[in-house]
Amino acid sequence: MRGHPVKKYTNSEIKARLIFVIGCALSITFMLAVCSLLYGLLFVVQPLEVSPNDESAWATLNPLVLFMTGALSGVLASNGLKDKENKENQE
Repeated sequence: MRGHPVKKYTNSEIKARLIFVIGCALSITFMLAVCSLLYGLLFVVQPLEVSPNDESAWATLNPLVLFMTGALSGVLASNGLKDKENKENQE
């Protein structure tokens, strides 16, 4: 059963797809984590004083936000820098 020949992707096309998948995965993970923590803090009935759950949730949210933001910006920034260097070397 012979169909159309399978197109081989170039290294830059594979890299672009990989960066896109990593960016989407980190973004979705970040959004789900933040939304679930915010839902728990906003809509779950708790006593009037600050509960230990609230303190631990905010303590967890801070490093999570820093890590995800750093990872996303690092992946996207390094991708752009490497592509510019390769284009300059080819000319």
